[in-house]
Amino acid sequence: MKARPRKLPPLNALRAFEAAARHLSFKRAAGELHVTQAAVSHQVRALESQLGTALFKRLHRALELTPAGARYLPALTDAFDRLDEATLALRARPRAPRLVLSVVPSFGANWLVPRLGDFRAAHPRIDLVVLSSSELADFARDRVDVGIRFGPGRWPGVRADLLLAEGYFPVVSPKLARGSRALREPRDLRRHTLLHDESFDAWRAWLARAGVDGIDPERGIVFSDSSQLVAAAAAGQGVALARKLLAAPYLRAGTLVRPFRGSMPAKFAYYVVCAESRADEPHLRAFRNWVVGAARERGKPR
Repeated sequence: MKARPRKLPPLNALRAFEAAARHLSFKRAAGELHVTQAAVSHQVRALESQLGTALFKRLHRALELTPAGARYLPALTDAFDRLDEATLALRARPRAPRLVLSVVPSFGANWLVPRLGDFRAAHPRIDLVVLSSSELADFARDRVDVGIRFGPGRWPGVRADLLLAEGYFPVVSPKLARGSRALREPRDLRRHTLLHDESFDAWRAWLARAGVDGIDPERGIVFSDSSQLVAAAAAGQGVALARKLLAAPYLRAGTLVRPFRGSMPAKFAYYVVCAESRADEPHLRAFRNWVVGAARERGKPR
């Protein structure tokens, strides 16, 4: 059944009449509505004209409701009370919590972002803001709720939960691995450019672990960004000592290969971190529990 279209008088006129009828005074109604007394009187007269009936008897310095006005008032008061209650309830409804994440770019792109849909499905009322940064967030200054960091797992005033342990291994483009300077054993690295991720320590430790000497661990190209390091290796610019998380997409795509077996455990790992004082806030706890669980169930990058 098609609903009958509403034919209502203007809202301002209804409000003016309802307030004047409750107070039996145009002056007090004007004060309540923050308009002039003349405006209230004008709105009421316009309403009476539209309805085709008088709503007030205008006596000397007094107002009295007509029978029509007396019948009309309770319905209007009830309607305005309902609108008021509905509006208050809507304004009082708590906003969905918004979680601000500060994430290491490589972890975000290769591991977290592909899984965020799972978190949203489990917690649809928690909105997310994902910030990419390699710096440890200052939770008091930066307005960040949760961070994911690659580090030792010990920071003052911070709760840190282990997500993923890491390991290093050499990676190289297939063309370099099988070319005229093929990499059959670690000492063959002498004939290749070494690619570094800021520090020379990783290559130094890996070469020592492999029992290779005569190779300068500080030669080659240094990248401040780990993603650029792996991309350079895929482009055939040398051999990178890469973390598993970063190398995984390239290995799956076949643009990088591992010339040697085994990996070297990293002294750092990925952690989910937050201010110790806020660790038990419901939305922070929900994210922490979810991401730790996801790491345990599916520790390998997709």
